[in-house]
Amino acid sequence: MSKADLCHTSRSEPLPLPDNLRSVQPGGGRCYRLELGWGWLRRWYLRRFRAGYVRRMAELRRGDATGAPHEILDPRDLKYCANQCTAHWAAEHDPFRWRERLPLARWGLAELFIMGVPLAALTALLLAAPGLVRIAAVVPATLLALVAYFFRDPSRRVPSEAGFLVAPADGKLVEIAQLDDDPFIGGPAVRFGVFLSIFNVHINRAPERARVLELRYRPGEFLNALDPQSALRNEALWIGLEADVPPHRRMVVRQISGLIARRIVCALRPGQVVERGEKFGMIKLGSRTELIVPAEGLQVRAKLGDRLKAGSTVLAQYPINTESTGNGASA
Repeated sequence: MSKADLCHTSRSEPLPLPDNLRSVQPGGGRCYRLELGWGWLRRWYLRRFRAGYVRRMAELRRGDATGAPHEILDPRDLKYCANQCTAHWAAEHDPFRWRERLPLARWGLAELFIMGVPLAALTALLLAAPGLVRIAAVVPATLLALVAYFFRDPSRRVPSEAGFLVAPADGKLVEIAQLDDDPFIGGPAVRFGVFLSIFNVHINRAPERARVLELRYRPGEFLNALDPQSALRNEALWIGLEADVPPHRRMVVRQISGLIARRIVCALRPGQVVERGEKFGMIKLGSRTELIVPAEGLQVRAKLGDRLKAGSTVLAQYPINTESTGNGASA
């Protein structure tokens, strides 16, 4: 039996997180540090003044908080360490579940608040000024609208047909490359490259129902994502997945930072199963996302230059009930 055949007929054991991946946003950042500081103050307030709430949430909590860098009092404490532990709450017990209905990325709410509040205050101040000074309000108002637009999170219709692979990111399809061999895939593969501008939705979604096997974080530079060297030198987060249904094909998603995008977010942890189209992270203010999948039997549905929608646009598909592996893809 070949290495490629073995990859697709047996389940693989997830690997633990590497030492340099200790947050869902491993690159840190000023807004990140401010939010961690706010979390510390919030937990102090809850322990001191809302002991009953803390006890109730502890009784309702599921999973294990071991590995978290701080005490987990309620779901908000998991925002930046959901990949470090298995602690969670059922949807009906999550008092912050309503935020999922907001058309804004939860991982970007801190930036939206920190940048948006001053802009909103300046807009209101200028609108209250006399005479032609009010016209100047258009500048902060426009910037406020752009900030909100950058962090939008629209709902998506995820196709349910068997064998489909959906786009992991919004943006322009700039690469469909044949790879002679990918070590993780275990044979020939096809790489799809998606370029995200600052005007695209920045949320990343799972291409298929899959189990997370491995994650790798690489600190790096912030070259323009259109530069071919960006894939080799920029900050990146590599995600190794295994399809949850036979023949358990392996696939890779890579989040790559860019010239303006400086923060990669990935909330996945080894062993976790994600649904097709499920949100798992984002690249703040755009960049590049890659999907690498086995070439055997792959029917490419998209073409270079296509505008993609994460979780909705079908990039490619595999034949149903195919157990074998081989070489090549059709466009």
